[in-house]
Amino acid sequence: MVRYLSPFLVVILGLWLKTGIEAGPFDPAAGQEGSLAVHMSDSAFIGWATGWRDYNVGTDVDLRWRTPEKALGPAKGDSFDIVCLGNGGSIVLTFDRPITNGPGWDFAVFENAFNDTFLELAYVEVSTNGIDYFRFPNESLTSSPVGAFGAVDPTNISGLASKYRQGWGTPFDLGILAGISPLLDISRIPFVRIVDIIGDGTYLDSFSRPIYDPYKTVGSGGFDLDAIGVRYFVDIQAVPEPVSAVLLLSGFPPLALWCRRKRAAQLCS
Repeated sequence: MVRYLSPFLVVILGLWLKTGIEAGPFDPAAGQEGSLAVHMSDSAFIGWATGWRDYNVGTDVDLRWRTPEKALGPAKGDSFDIVCLGNGGSIVLTFDRPITNGPGWDFAVFENAFNDTFLELAYVEVSTNGIDYFRFPNESLTSSPVGAFGAVDPTNISGLASKYRQGWGTPFDLGILAGISPLLDISRIPFVRIVDIIGDGTYLDSFSRPIYDPYKTVGSGGFDLDAIGVRYFVDIQAVPEPVSAVLLLSGFPPLALWCRRKRAAQLCS
């Protein structure tokens, strides 16, 4: 997003542009009744992204925003602690343990939108092997192009990251992707890829409809990734303790008898 207007002017402009946009059928902005947004302080989070790879910077990104490390760890919920993907850019975040499918949503993606309608959108994709990625189904019902400081009603958006303002994550449920491919194991997801959407209508949703979002933003153009929070990780299985020689031998009567006779031997001590 563009960061060269004063905060006061940005808020006033955003509120002015919000009027007149048509509501859609999906859940509303963060904090409103029925919203699915997850706050960054939600106790459901048990971990956050710890690494990154394949940062492919899109266009219109100043050097100061090319900071992948700022997408690691807990969400900050501000406009500056982010990595900017640029228009058409992408990045893969990794984790200490793979994400797994559980009841309800499994992870949430945080952007830095300064209000409820300045939404720079992105596709969300996951992979088990780090090679083959599978995209969450998504819908965009915004009916016409949106200018660089235009507004997108969140009730027209589903399955895309940056549906909510900064500090609130867009949740994703791996169960939606169950059975999509033998190459995807939804119980073991080490990789999440975020792909910026150029919002001029050339990028399409899952139903081949054009996706519109604020276009064209420069300086920090496109999606600004704050963090990815995780609700369910794969459990670390306990490593069995070594079986002692005495227990092992006890299953063989002749050897057990020999041990009793040689009680002083080091093997049976």
